[in-house]
Amino acid sequence: MSRIRLLPPDEWTPSLRELVQPEGRTDLELGNVRIYAHRPELAEAYVRFTAGIRSNSTLPARLVELVRLRVAFHNQCRSCMAIRYADAVDAGVTEDLVCSLEKPEEAPDLTDAERAALRFADLLASDHLSISDQTIEDLRAHYDEPAIVELGMHIALYVGYGRLSMAWDMVDELPDRFHERDGRIAPWGGDDATVVGARR
Repeated sequence: MSRIRLLPPDEWTPSLRELVQPEGRTDLELGNVRIYAHRPELAEAYVRFTAGIRSNSTLPARLVELVRLRVAFHNQCRSCMAIRYADAVDAGVTEDLVCSLEKPEEAPDLTDAERAALRFADLLASDHLSISDQTIEDLRAHYDEPAIVELGMHIALYVGYGRLSMAWDMVDELPDRFHERDGRIAPWGGDDATVVGARR
């Protein structure tokens, strides 16, 4: 059970309900907004921020999803690992591809650009002080500076809010394997992920 009470939409402020439009959306799709609703003004700012990052992204949906799931693994954010975004699925993110994230350096179905982005995500999520000039140069081989900035902002969003979601133990509506408390789990190796978000 979540460590912070998950507020149902009927307890949200009218302005937050209008912004999120929760009707017809599952609890999993409403996600952490149900906790942020305790502070509605901040919840609205969060929704606008995350929507802005997603809707203004110039990076491929496939890349963003792979990075998001790899960071979710480092964070051990169960709610993050249990979902797949519809736009990424439409862009070719299959469960076989997600399995490539177990060992991205060895995965034949990842591009060199994706591997560079995943290395950066690994470091930012687990050892940010080891990021060097060379790390950024490796990214520059595939991305221009605006893309590197955007990639960093996506990763920072996933690291920070994913850790917060994990700290609050948001697993209530997740498939059973995501309730495990002993040892690390992964977004790969199961077929129980839920596709969320509108398809473009």
